[in-house]
Amino acid sequence: MSTPPAQDPLSRERAHLGSSRAALRAMREDVENLDISDVTANWVNAAVLQHQIDERIKALADLSHTPLFFGRLDYLHAPGADKAEGAEGERFYIGRRHVHDAEGDPMVIDWRAPVSQPFYRASKKDPMDVGLRRRFGYTSGDLTAYEDEHLSDPSETAATSKLLQQEIERPRVGPMRDIVATIQPEQDEIVRSGLAGSVCVQGGPGTGKTAVGLHRVAYLLYAHRERLARTGTLVIGPNKSFLHYIEQVLPALGELEVKQATVDDLVAHVEVRGTDDATAAVVKGDARMAEVLRRAVRSHVTLPTEGVVVVRGSRRWRVPAYELETIVGELLDRDIRYGAAREALPQRIAHAVLVQMERSGEAPDDRVQDAVARNTAVKAAVKAIWPPVDPAKLVLRLLTDADFLAVHADGILDEDEQKEILWSKPVRSVKSAKWSPADAVLIDEATDLVQRTHSLGHVVLDEAQDLSPMQYRAVGRRCTTGSATVLGDLAQGTTPWATRSWDEALAHLGKGDAVIEELTAGFRVPTDVITYASRLLPHIAPGLTPVASVRENPGFFEVRPTTADEQVVDACEELLRNEGSIGLIAADARIPALTEALTAAGLTYLGPGEETTAQTRLTLVPASLAKGLEYDYVVLDEPQAVVDGEPDERTGLRRLYVALTRAVSGLTVTHAAPLPQQLA
Repeated sequence: MSTPPAQDPLSRERAHLGSSRAALRAMREDVENLDISDVTANWVNAAVLQHQIDERIKALADLSHTPLFFGRLDYLHAPGADKAEGAEGERFYIGRRHVHDAEGDPMVIDWRAPVSQPFYRASKKDPMDVGLRRRFGYTSGDLTAYEDEHLSDPSETAATSKLLQQEIERPRVGPMRDIVATIQPEQDEIVRSGLAGSVCVQGGPGTGKTAVGLHRVAYLLYAHRERLARTGTLVIGPNKSFLHYIEQVLPALGELEVKQATVDDLVAHVEVRGTDDATAAVVKGDARMAEVLRRAVRSHVTLPTEGVVVVRGSRRWRVPAYELETIVGELLDRDIRYGAAREALPQRIAHAVLVQMERSGEAPDDRVQDAVARNTAVKAAVKAIWPPVDPAKLVLRLLTDADFLAVHADGILDEDEQKEILWSKPVRSVKSAKWSPADAVLIDEATDLVQRTHSLGHVVLDEAQDLSPMQYRAVGRRCTTGSATVLGDLAQGTTPWATRSWDEALAHLGKGDAVIEELTAGFRVPTDVITYASRLLPHIAPGLTPVASVRENPGFFEVRPTTADEQVVDACEELLRNEGSIGLIAADARIPALTEALTAAGLTYLGPGEETTAQTRLTLVPASLAKGLEYDYVVLDEPQAVVDGEPDERTGLRRLYVALTRAVSGLTVTHAAPLPQQLA
């Protein structure tokens, strides 16, 4: 006999899903119907409140293809109750956001709430007072399956969750999605770590480090919303394609206020139109340049040789040169920012005048001191002693004036290094200069030496292994009073200045006390693919632990010799018969030829970062832009060309390692030239 619908667990869970969606719609309608006409004092307050209401309405949107809840916890006892009291346990549905009914009783609990934590942490060894953990399976937003774990039942053996595996392996079409339903215990520990401390996550391909970083932001916004609303949060990625790929993760979790940027965006004080060769870029990115810039900025201070005479009415007050020299020396010794010291100097001079006034029997107040600080003679002295500094002009002089550079780089950069960064042609102005990305970072450093950079409450830095020491300093300035989440993989460093160790990187970032965590369980890359790619590790990062795939499905993997570009297109067409997204990754120099071959075959394709759709699932990706992206299936064209496209073999092998590890379900390697010997 079949179970009556009323008693069918799946039907009951579907009913709860329907009721929860109705409750979410009611919550949104309540906000939409708010009348604020009589609760604000002026139009400014009304505009601010209306903006907050609009953001709340957006956060309460019901995404039809996104499960409202993905799990359920049945506690043995009421949370917080004494187990000896025999308090009956409660049931909680765990989802992406909080939903309550008309009486205010919770129908779905936010995954970030403390009561939700056992969904990720509870186990047979430590059930955390959970009797049953239920996972739900969905198809296009419809609840279609469930799976139970009786954590407190000693007779039931632990088993791998089939629904968890299915969710991890679900085809990827469109932007990156959240992993809130599949967070593992070791990931959850990082996600829920406190706001006060910084965390560095070393994780190989497919370990979920990017998702962990984004979910940590979502958790911190939940746990410290008021504080972070004041101080701000920022996610920094390697390029625009990457940021476009991840931009939907936080909105899907109800977080709309997090800004995104690249390092180049942060330091965009000038228009970047030039490039450096690798050697010059390495020197400009070296942390020693910070001291060169500091010397150059401070060199503008000139010790006074004459006193200052302030005329007020019939009286003349003179501050002698030796006293001015003492004031200037004290400001230099304090090593405060150049601009702050320049602003303090007239007040210090005015204070010296007020001391003389008081000795003569006068009783000046703060208004008199301010008036003296604005005196023409005082302003003239300040301009002569501590002139204003334009950071861009300063850097331009360093890069074009060999003598100026030699003076301030003495003992820091050798002659060859100085020659490397000097421009060969004179430049007329800051605007006409062809600044490189590394130059912009130098200008940002100089700007901070003059005036303090605004600090945020929390910064997430992804793909951090590719940053130079000076770029780390630029990011660190944005979180001097806040914390950071640093994400990366030393094996995927593909710049000439790539990070050698996280301790060194964190020191440049100003977060030397950050906790370093390593993720080694691979959830994205199939076993056969990551095993093949890991052949490169001894050559590119011998100290790292290889990623161990936890996927039960070994995935599809093939190495296919070819003789023509049309055969590469054939490999793409074969994979397009499967469900999901396809990435064709190739050396940058091979992109024009493959573009022509795809066009000739009538295959439509996208560029990296563009959102795939059911109609267009193929993306053509230059190897230089593949980092951080993922596709269900990947065709990797000519591995040796990927290696040869970099300035040295080690960097080329690292670029190849990145390209090999972008696949979620299958990888086809096509090659006409011999494979790199390291893959043998």
